[in-house]
Amino acid sequence: MPVAKEQIRQIISENNISSVTDVYTLLRDSFKDILQELLEAEMDASLGYEKNQKGDLETDNKRNGHSTKTLKSQYGEFQIDVPRDRNGEFEPRLIPKYQRDISGIEEKVISLYAHGMSTRDIHGQLQELYGIEMSAEMVSKITDKILPEVKEWQTRPLNPVYPFVFMDCIHYKVREDGRILSRAAYIVLGVTVDGHKEILSITVGANESSKFWLGMLNDLKNRGVKDVLFFCVDGLPGFKEAIGAVYPQAQIQRCVIHMLRNSFKYVNYNDLKKFSSDFKAVYNAPNEEAALSELGAVRERWGKKYPYAIRNWENNWEDVSSFFQFSDDIRRIMYTTNIIERLNRQYRKVTKTKSVFPNDTALEKLLYLASRNVAKKWTQRYRNWDQVLNQLVVLYGERLTDYL
Repeated sequence: MPVAKEQIRQIISENNISSVTDVYTLLRDSFKDILQELLEAEMDASLGYEKNQKGDLETDNKRNGHSTKTLKSQYGEFQIDVPRDRNGEFEPRLIPKYQRDISGIEEKVISLYAHGMSTRDIHGQLQELYGIEMSAEMVSKITDKILPEVKEWQTRPLNPVYPFVFMDCIHYKVREDGRILSRAAYIVLGVTVDGHKEILSITVGANESSKFWLGMLNDLKNRGVKDVLFFCVDGLPGFKEAIGAVYPQAQIQRCVIHMLRNSFKYVNYNDLKKFSSDFKAVYNAPNEEAALSELGAVRERWGKKYPYAIRNWENNWEDVSSFFQFSDDIRRIMYTTNIIERLNRQYRKVTKTKSVFPNDTALEKLLYLASRNVAKKWTQRYRNWDQVLNQLVVLYGERLTDYL
């Protein structure tokens, strides 16, 4: 509750405040007294009566003096007297039993680390801003305190159905037994039946393979995901086989943007603009029949000159054509994996200061913290989600309605 202007003026007058230093000194000197009174008020609430005001209240518990506790705060170290009760039942919530650091520095360290600052930079920042000496090793120990939270997040129950799930991976370098090895961070992102984005899992493992993706998908199933309508993926190896084994009813949608990029690799720069324009007629077609007709026209025009560019689409047509049966609202969601690529850019932004991670756990820890920051900004549903959901319900019925 804000202090009234009249009270502030009275405080200024009584304490002869004339500078910022005076304000800081007043806050520092008052901080201990305010905490002490709050602890006494907590004891009053726990016992049910104020000091010397027991009255007719029947209770065998009462105050039993104080114990001294030294606290670290942003105003330095000081001692405080923690009230005790005879029955030993009082557990202060303001300053928990074993807490001795109330400076908030640990939260600041974790926040700086989550935004991509190196342990060395965090050390310098704390020294410059707060005059606090904290080694890189101590920074690492503080951030390790969130590891139980990471474990809990990785194993949390998930929703029974997700209309869309996007999967991708990013590669990093990790040190193991004195060697520097390549690791893949497997990212799974879902769209809920309410139209919100949710990061379902992040797992660090060996380079991508169908065996590893199979384990990832089984993990989703074990955490409660019974059904997925569409998996939207890039052409990474092992996706299709793993999806078919765990979610046989799900449809696969290859990223159209990645398909175009793969085709463009075979096209001469001078032809690229025209080739790209011709291909727009394929993926913007109103239905699959029209899209196949447009693909035939592209083949007729460019097939002899760039056969591999056209064959790329023909060989993967089954997995790239799913979105043609839907309206633009649904197509915008599923035809590209841009959603997860944007997420990956956020991961790369916070990991760019780490050329090599000391172990897999350190990598998972930083990716989790980055995910937590990203998820805070995901407050909006997909545009026109009501229309999207209505169309999906008409097409997929009980696969969705049983969980709405």
